[in-house]
Amino acid sequence: MAEFSGKKVVVIGGSRGIGAATVKRFAALGAETVFTYVSSAEAAQAVAAAAGARAERVDSADRDAVVKFIANEGPIDVLVVSAGVVPFGAALTVDPAEIDQMIEINWRSPYFAIVEAARKMPNGGRIMLIGSAAADRVTGEYAAYSSIKSSYKALAEHLAHEWGAREITVNVIQPGNTDTDKNPADGPYADYMRSMSPIKKHVKPEEIADLAVYLAGPSGAMITGTTINVDGGLAL
Repeated sequence: MAEFSGKKVVVIGGSRGIGAATVKRFAALGAETVFTYVSSAEAAQAVAAAAGARAERVDSADRDAVVKFIANEGPIDVLVVSAGVVPFGAALTVDPAEIDQMIEINWRSPYFAIVEAARKMPNGGRIMLIGSAAADRVTGEYAAYSSIKSSYKALAEHLAHEWGAREITVNVIQPGNTDTDKNPADGPYADYMRSMSPIKKHVKPEEIADLAVYLAGPSGAMITGTTINVDGGLAL
C-alpha cells in the first residue's frame, strides 16, 4: 500500500469530514501528507496521529498566511483544497460579513493556494478543488455559496489549459449531501435531504477521498479540467 510513496500531498482543510478522510487515505497509501486546520486543534491532532500526517494551523481566511504556508512546503505533488464555509440565508437578509468571509475562504484562498503550489509543482502534479453539487442545483438561500462553487468549474478548465504542457491536472469534485458533523446522516434534516436525490443515501467522506486518490494516481493522468459529481444524482 505505497502507491504514493515519495509523493507530497497537501490538503487545505483536513481536520474534519471530507478533508480528514482525504488526509487519512493518502497517508495510508504512503504519501507524506500535510494538512491545515484553523479552529479544531484537538480534531486536527487526532487526525494527524491516526494518519501519521502533519497538521499546520493556517487560517484560510488569511490569503497571505495560506500563500506563505504553501511556499514553505516546497514542491507539492498533490494539492487538495477542501476548506470551506456555507453561509445560509436569503440574499436580502444574509449578513454581508458572512459573505465576505466566504469569499475569502471559498475563493480567494483556494485560488492563491493553487497558483502558489503550481510554481514549484513537478510535472505531472495534481490539483483538486472540493466543490459542491449545489453549484448545479438551484435552491433557495444559497445564491452566494452556489455561485462561488460554480466558479470552480471555470477555474479548473482555464488552469488545466494553462498548465497542460506540464501535465498538471486540475479537477473539481462536487459532493452532494455528505455524512459529516455539519450534515450528519442521522441529523434532523437528513431524510429531507436524501429525498432530493435518486439514490437515497448520504455520500460517505471516504467516497470523496477515494475519487481524489484515483484522480491523483496513474489512472487520472488524462483527466483534467473536469467537474465530477459524487452526489447520488442530487444535481440531476
